[in-house]
Amino acid sequence: MRPTGALHLGHYHGVLKNWVRLQDEYPCLFFAADWHALTTQYDDPRGIAQATRDMVIDWLAAGVDPNKATLFVQSQVLEHAELHLLFSMLTPLGWLERVPTYKDQQEKLSSKDLSTYGFLGYPLLMSADILIYRADKVPVGEDQIPHVEFTRELARRFNHLYGREPDFEEKARAAMKKLGGRDARAFEQLRARFQREGEAGAVEQGRALLAEAQSLSQAERERLAGYLEGTGRTILVEPGYLLTEASKMPGLDGQKMSKSYDNAIALREDAAMVTQKIRRMPTDPARVRRTDPGDPDKCPVWQLHRVYSNDPCRARLSHECRTAGIGCLDCKQPVIDGILGEQAPMRERAQTYLDRPALLREILADGAARAGELARETMRDVREAMGLGYR
Repeated sequence: MRPTGALHLGHYHGVLKNWVRLQDEYPCLFFAADWHALTTQYDDPRGIAQATRDMVIDWLAAGVDPNKATLFVQSQVLEHAELHLLFSMLTPLGWLERVPTYKDQQEKLSSKDLSTYGFLGYPLLMSADILIYRADKVPVGEDQIPHVEFTRELARRFNHLYGREPDFEEKARAAMKKLGGRDARAFEQLRARFQREGEAGAVEQGRALLAEAQSLSQAERERLAGYLEGTGRTILVEPGYLLTEASKMPGLDGQKMSKSYDNAIALREDAAMVTQKIRRMPTDPARVRRTDPGDPDKCPVWQLHRVYSNDPCRARLSHECRTAGIGCLDCKQPVIDGILGEQAPMRERAQTYLDRPALLREILADGAARAGELARETMRDVREAMGLGYR
């Protein structure tokens, strides 16, 4: 996530709740993309470090657990930059110019000079962020799917260029012997089923067999994965994506919640300010007087009820609104209570890190160390494949 400072409830419902769930299902890496922030803030980077700290505290407040997931800052793992540089040597310029968000963002940010390589190469850095961890799943919104597809194409191009070892088949057969007789025969059968009959399920089974083989090195697994599919050594893994539902969190004016619309409630906003913001929200414009009946479907507050009120509460309030049995301030109270109830444990978790800044630094340093180990392992293979493995 790009560091934009303190997060709002839209970030929580659109991204962070999903991250909290995923950390119990997968080994996850979550990082503050401070180099990405420089693609548009290169002329004034002074606030990036503080924005990063504020954002990570909000992650922790939302329930992201450093004991379950790896949290780090992108610029603290220098291998991201090295892989990005090497990718820049082999990526056709046209690929970058065709990325859907390139011209779109230039138009939206027309007040900035974005005629820089950093901005053009943004998708390439994103691909390095993914491929350096050999990630097979990336949680993204629908608008980010083209970036994942770009990353898949880049991985294929890299593997095609650098995965063709002169003695590839000999090394693959030698690695296959390490599987043991039964598993080696099963692997050969799966290879034949895929390459002769095009059975896609055979690839999945073959990869599962390799993943369970304790006798293989990472390089041997990559080599056998390529042998299975009839390609060269698979050095970089083509990632898939885990589609995240778009946030249904409305802002104070009924539009999507966003800092740029000035309609947001911060994740850890002061309780008095939350109450004031909700009480000032516009309601059904046709309901001028307390005795006028209203229409919930025309009221921005009703969209927040869909997030924070249960079915019986909504049914009661809808009836009382339509019959003028309740005033707008009374109707807003369950939303206020729901938001404050959601925020209370977040404020409590965040306070630990606000009181002890050193603890946040330790978490990010530990995360960078863990991420760095994985990144260095990938870079060793990348350098060797590209003929840069000097010894």
